[in-house]
Amino acid sequence: MNATLANNLCVVDDDEAVRRSLGLLLLSRGYAVQTFASGEAFLASADVQRAGCVVLDLRMEGMSGLQVFDALRAQDSPLVVLFLSGHGDIPMAVEAVQNGAFGWLEKPCNDERLLESIAKALQQAQDIAVRRQARQAAQLLWAKLTPREMQVARLVAEGKPNKKIALELAPLELRTVETHRAHVFAKLGLSNSHELDRFLREHAL
Repeated sequence: MNATLANNLCVVDDDEAVRRSLGLLLLSRGYAVQTFASGEAFLASADVQRAGCVVLDLRMEGMSGLQVFDALRAQDSPLVVLFLSGHGDIPMAVEAVQNGAFGWLEKPCNDERLLESIAKALQQAQDIAVRRQARQAAQLLWAKLTPREMQVARLVAEGKPNKKIALELAPLELRTVETHRAHVFAKLGLSNSHELDRFLREHAL
């Protein structure tokens, strides 16, 4: 497990006894955990733009767990959310998972099950971080292209030959298209139109 991710683990619960017990459990297993007594305190103090996991109580005074979850989604936070819920909150927990939460555990929760769920959530967080880094790197490469090279790149990715691209982007000479095409592959570090098409799709460019 990436040590940086293991150090970005938060527990948000307005029950002091729960915060203390979970905090001690996680510290005993080598996690550097932060605990928060409210959703407001968590959103104000935690680094919600760094990948990691937040164990979030559904029912709290002030902002509910669902409201905190919605706030994280609105900020496009990479934090993976694991809900803790009482028996009566199961329908809400299920709905939250359908909306993108990692999962939910019913209180009181078995320690080993909790630890296993957190480990899996942190692994998902690591995967998210890797994808985000790849997307950011791709965006930086894409930004190196000129506007005309971007136009040519999209048509090349569609499998169109240089002559057809020249006609679509007229007035543009065939040799100019060939030059733009070569620049696109060189700047993006790609070899052919299939790789270019995959590059654009994977990174939503």
